[in-house]
Amino acid sequence: MNWIKQQVANVAGTQEPIYGPSAIQSVAKQAQQVPYTELQKKDLEWVAMTSTCVETQTFYLMADSGHIGMAQVIYSNVAGIHTTCQFNTKIFYPDGKTPNLWSSDALKNFDFDPEKLSCYADGCAVTLSEDGTLYTVKSATNEASIVNLTITRTAPGFHVGKDGNSYFGTDPKNPWGTMRHRFWPRCQAEGSIITEAGEVNFKGRAFFVHALQGMKPHHAAAKWNFVNFQSTNYSAVMMEYTTPPSYGSTIVNVGGIAKDGQIICAGSQGNSVEHTKVKSDRENEWPEPEAVKYVWGGITKDKKPVSATLAGSLGKRLDKVDVMAKIPGFIKTIVGGVVGTKPYIYQYAPQQKLSITVTLDGVEMTEEGELFTEATFIS
Repeated sequence: MNWIKQQVANVAGTQEPIYGPSAIQSVAKQAQQVPYTELQKKDLEWVAMTSTCVETQTFYLMADSGHIGMAQVIYSNVAGIHTTCQFNTKIFYPDGKTPNLWSSDALKNFDFDPEKLSCYADGCAVTLSEDGTLYTVKSATNEASIVNLTITRTAPGFHVGKDGNSYFGTDPKNPWGTMRHRFWPRCQAEGSIITEAGEVNFKGRAFFVHALQGMKPHHAAAKWNFVNFQSTNYSAVMMEYTTPPSYGSTIVNVGGIAKDGQIICAGSQGNSVEHTKVKSDRENEWPEPEAVKYVWGGITKDKKPVSATLAGSLGKRLDKVDVMAKIPGFIKTIVGGVVGTKPYIYQYAPQQKLSITVTLDGVEMTEEGELFTEATFIS
């Protein structure tokens, strides 16, 4: 009966029944035995599910010039009935005055290469190299943001646990939903995005995430926290979501710390997010964060303890995204119809740079870097 209710919720966009925390098999359970797994080339394949899903490849950019950017491909399927693909670009300008640039375009004739490691469409291609260490991202789908980027991995990629998946469903052997994130935590970026105002050089650091939500997004998560910190010697990344009450408001956190050539630690149990200061957004009453504390914890490959803390004020908000106003109609179809669903994304990159403190086997090091972070509230 639960399976039938779930299918009705999937197609109709209704809220789910209360299944409780036992209906999610968090990847954190896998991570107790296998904290993380380094990615191989085959792990970067697109899944392209034929049932309800949202799958994304997102490249986060931190230019030496101070510009912050994003290039993203979204593959979305609604109940196996309708598939849509989109290419998104965003640029934040370091002067704090120039309006953010946002481009979002439906992709025509979208397809994959035979291995499903690269994708392409009219005027757009995201291509993985033969050795699996770099992506080229090219798009001329929007004259306001012509993208030509190369993203080269400088540390191993990883997912948390054995297979990276959290599973949703009352029967663990037959889950009705999944959630997975695969990371390249530390990358070098080359290339540019040409805008109507001129070319923006994105030479600098980058972070790549391949995410799969194998169910309706608002069924899997009620809120999100995303952390991307890049410094001279460290990359610290984290993705945390809290499920809706239907899955017991369970918190799932995946993340890790890397440096050139190696993962220092990665996993789930030792990680946490705290909004140490918030204010109520008058427009929607969400608790908008003003200051944060991010914590990572784990062990190295040779079993040495690692912990890291990044904390401080977020400063002036970069943007507040009313998701229902920005996203394409196909995702509105997925999210629409649910009472209490009002998704907003709050984006920050503190002008006053924050520092991460990494303690490895009792030796403490502190380093200043660039932070880009998001807090998302859905329901």
